[in-house]
Amino acid sequence: MKFPERFSKLPPYAFPRLRALLDHHTPGGDVVHLTIGEPKHAFPAWVTDVIVQHAAEFNSYPNNDGSDELRGAMADWVAQRYGVTLDPATRLMALNGTREGLYNAAMALCPEVKNGQKPVILMPNPFYQVYMIAAISVAAEPVFVPATDATGHLPDYASLPEEVLNRTAVAYICSPANPQGAVASRDYWEQLIALAEKYDFKIFADECYSEIYRDIAPVGALTVADEMGTDPERVVLFNSLSKRSNLPGLRSGLIAAGPEAMVQIKKLRAYSGAPTPGPLQAAAAKVWADEAHVVENRALYQEKYRIADEVFAGLNGYLSPEAGFFLWLPVEDGEAATLKLWQETGVRVLPGAYLAQGQGAENPGHGYIRVALVAPAEETRKALKTLRDCLY
Repeated sequence: MKFPERFSKLPPYAFPRLRALLDHHTPGGDVVHLTIGEPKHAFPAWVTDVIVQHAAEFNSYPNNDGSDELRGAMADWVAQRYGVTLDPATRLMALNGTREGLYNAAMALCPEVKNGQKPVILMPNPFYQVYMIAAISVAAEPVFVPATDATGHLPDYASLPEEVLNRTAVAYICSPANPQGAVASRDYWEQLIALAEKYDFKIFADECYSEIYRDIAPVGALTVADEMGTDPERVVLFNSLSKRSNLPGLRSGLIAAGPEAMVQIKKLRAYSGAPTPGPLQAAAAKVWADEAHVVENRALYQEKYRIADEVFAGLNGYLSPEAGFFLWLPVEDGEAATLKLWQETGVRVLPGAYLAQGQGAENPGHGYIRVALVAPAEETRKALKTLRDCLY
């Protein structure tokens, strides 16, 4: 049977690769999962009540763009968080989680050619894997731009050759970054937006970790673009309740874009989208409107930042995250360290190379492991001490 060649050379996804690396080895202790970024803090207790109150809506097809109530709550949140007023009817749409939107926005907005040539989609390296699949799916060339210590763990798109920038249609950027926790500054956004204006490409700003930070809320792309008077079609924003509110299973994300882009995005979703069920949309509207639980959630992560800083104090190359909930820990070889840790302790982490492109030491994730700070504080402390004692 013939299958599409465009996906034939994809490496296995990160977590099947991890299972292949570890699962035929016996863990060296009680198993502790520090791999997947799945929040484990409690979500607001009243969420279930809202779903039950709206349970009759399971009998109806959900609104494809998001209910008026949900889009209104999202617009209010964007105004409060980013200081930008958006028309919820023309500038916002609800997503069934942001991964759907990050993929489909490329399908809807990336042209078949750019300046008469095959288009380029830029992405940081390491990166969230959906960026690459989106580029391949629209027959664009994915260009992986190192996001390393030398670049502040954010990609330096301005350093790319003119030939690449002239073909660039879309640039993905994740801030706070997954996995490094680096935050794009106001200057960084200003320079990237100016670059996008010069070479006429769209910025896909993946800000799903924006509400988990130490002291100061990360500045958003939409805020800076608005202050610069940028064409509203230039920046497409993605955010989610998964990390902000510990609700990855609710599948509530948002996409905000210019009105022309949103027409195209909605048109595609009308044919191919899978909208969030009505009762879940009702719950999501209430969650987007509530900030008290977000403050409590952030405090729990801030405590785990302090624990990590204490455990790894003095470790050469330790990067204390500015935001997000991952540690990006330096090791000689990420796969070897992951296997050693599993065999000797039962602690399970993710090799950094599984989140990046490149062979061997050329892969910017080769010398790292990613550790998710999602367990309760004392469990996190114990696991991090075990990891430190095993690997350092």
